[in-house]
Amino acid sequence: MSKAFIVVLILFFSNRVAGQQLSQASFLNGSSLSYFSLLTDQGVLIRISDDGKVLEWGTEVVSDRGNYYAPRLQPYIGRVEYFGKESDSAFRGKIRGIGTAFITYYGGYEEDYKKGKLRSLGSLQFEYYSNYEDKNLQGKLKMMGSLLIDYYRSYENESFRGKPRAIGSVSIGYYSAFDDKYNAGKIKNIGSVNYVWYSPLNHSYLRGGLKTNNYRQVISGVTYILQ
Repeated sequence: MSKAFIVVLILFFSNRVAGQQLSQASFLNGSSLSYFSLLTDQGVLIRISDDGKVLEWGTEVVSDRGNYYAPRLQPYIGRVEYFGKESDSAFRGKIRGIGTAFITYYGGYEEDYKKGKLRSLGSLQFEYYSNYEDKNLQGKLKMMGSLLIDYYRSYENESFRGKPRAIGSVSIGYYSAFDDKYNAGKIKNIGSVNYVWYSPLNHSYLRGGLKTNNYRQVISGVTYILQ
């Protein structure tokens, strides 16, 4: 076997492993996680919920004026396949493939906390918190490949219980009523990046808006979006 052929094989399998990766994490109103976005090797974003549902797929559309992105993705016009009537009832009719990214789900014979949920997307495998975990974690995404998703437990402050505590090595903190009673529950920091929000005491067009930092911030290779 030639050295050139070995190099090609290494590059091929490296691309397959890196072909699906976490690209974005989006938070509605700067508070509650709305979706994760996975990027395929064809440049397609696949948005999934924190309980393992595929929400939409396509490409982002950015405005010609300013750094504004449309909330919905531009539909992907390539090959899209679905599981047929002969498939397991837990994933019958669900999306099966988007371009070269193939998708599998946990079957009807699995435990309830993961039945019918996303199992793999390309080479990326998914695991979920079981029914033996804290009640605010049950059924939520636990692992995306080697990436651990951690959440605040039910006994913690009500302003952020059940919300993501960390995505991999990136920690996420939220304001409590003691920190900022007007913005309790909103993101305070993502990793070393800090966020400050306008309060109702400000002008009406500023209230609840972001005072410092950006609504889109790349942190440790992932784009965090505060909608």
